[in-house]
Amino acid sequence: QVELVESGGGLVQAGGSLRLSCAASIRTFRRFTMAWFRQGPGKEREFVAATLGGGGIYYGDFVKGRFTINRDNAENMMSLQMNSLRPEDTAVYYCAADSHSFINTYYSSSEYEYWGQGTQVTVSS
Repeated sequence: QVELVESGGGLVQAGGSLRLSCAASIRTFRRFTMAWFRQGPGKEREFVAATLGGGGIYYGDFVKGRFTINRDNAENMMSLQMNSLRPEDTAVYYCAADSHSFINTYYSSSEYEYWGQGTQVTVSS
């Protein structure tokens, strides 16, 4: 049974930083493709970043160098460092996992088998 648990969300002022973490109960974590998605109020779920089990890191277009995804295969953890936060970054952020090491459409939420419960990020202006 795969479990993903996010932490690190909260309230921050515009221009500030937050670091999200995702703890994964996955025996073969290093092979999994891991990703962050977000869903803002009244919006569809949006791709934020992905780190593929087979190598490769990708970001959504809106990130523009502000966010950094990282994974620690020894600790079964993934993180998202978010800097220069903007009010439009306000959303519930979700950790997602898929057992395939390579996914061509890593930006599509439908590719991911497992999801965390989400953590709220609120950026005030």
